[in-house]
Amino acid sequence: MSGARVVITAGGSGIGAEMARHFIARGDRVAVCDVDADAVAAIEAETGALAMVADVTDEAQMQAFLDAADAELGGVDALCANAGIAGPAGPIEDLPLAGWRDCISANLDGAFLTTRWAARKMRAQGSGCILLTTSTAGLFGYPNRSPYAVSKWGVIGLMKTLAMELGPAGVRVNAIAPAAVEGPRMDRVIKAEAAARNITEAEVREYYVKGVSMRSWVTAADVAETALWLTSAQASRISGQVIAVDGHTETLAP
Repeated sequence: MSGARVVITAGGSGIGAEMARHFIARGDRVAVCDVDADAVAAIEAETGALAMVADVTDEAQMQAFLDAADAELGGVDALCANAGIAGPAGPIEDLPLAGWRDCISANLDGAFLTTRWAARKMRAQGSGCILLTTSTAGLFGYPNRSPYAVSKWGVIGLMKTLAMELGPAGVRVNAIAPAAVEGPRMDRVIKAEAAARNITEAEVREYYVKGVSMRSWVTAADVAETALWLTSAQASRISGQVIAVDGHTETLAP
């Protein structure tokens, strides 16, 4: 798959940036977007990839990015619809509607806008691979994180449906479900959860690994390596699947 044309959303930091590094190291050509201007500048300087500021919930901004990616790369072979936010933490009765809507929009509207574009391109060329980033929260109930869990279940529903729609055209669609991924994003999530549950951040961290068989966290590199495999010839008959990169989650409510 070396030399593939790869588009990544939320590619400025975390999982998305690590995906960009891995694809470029394989010899692929990459375009990324991110809502964080500083992260965009940093990943562009580091990798030389096309990088643009774009909010995945804004159709006009996404169209501008996708048009630029198409012009730069000359099409798309792999899309990583990776963008998403954590949303508010707390019991359902305490959650604001605005926080709910922001989470659903970032995690589902963003996936819709990017996969719609990629589907048009890939169906026409008769090939391609779409990867959506879901979460182990899309496989389990997740107390005090209902907007996030709902949106990540929705990502899996979108993936399953697109695999059926696009399979006859030779396009594969899968989802990667990471568990808790080390880094600044999870640090923010843990802080919010600790405040919502009135416990310490250390207790939240223990909670996150207690329900995992391997009693471990995941790294962004773990996820990126899985993305490389799913877009390779070795995975040429893998479609419609959720691939968990999580050390085997037993429960999100230990």
